[in-house]
Amino acid sequence: MVVLAVTWMANPGHEDEVARIFGKLQTASRQEPGCLMYIVHRHRTDATRFFIYEQYRDETALEAHRESAHFQQYAIAALKDIGERKEGESYTPLSGE
Repeated sequence: MVVLAVTWMANPGHEDEVARIFGKLQTASRQEPGCLMYIVHRHRTDATRFFIYEQYRDETALEAHRESAHFQQYAIAALKDIGERKEGESYTPLSGE
């Protein structure tokens, strides 16, 4: 299993637009056969800050996600001018799953 923890910041004034786009990306990503979990969170006190928690079956599934039409449409094209990925970390569970 591959886990991603990603922090995104919306540009001021675009917070709700970013939230809508992430909602669409979340829905589409959850339909991928190799996606085990995809949850977008919004910071409780900073409306510009988003945290995305993702789990994929393996590296192949993660790469398929990154190449998918919905990822290209939402994460690459739609979000590029209204927000910025601040941090992205990849993890593997200690259990080795």
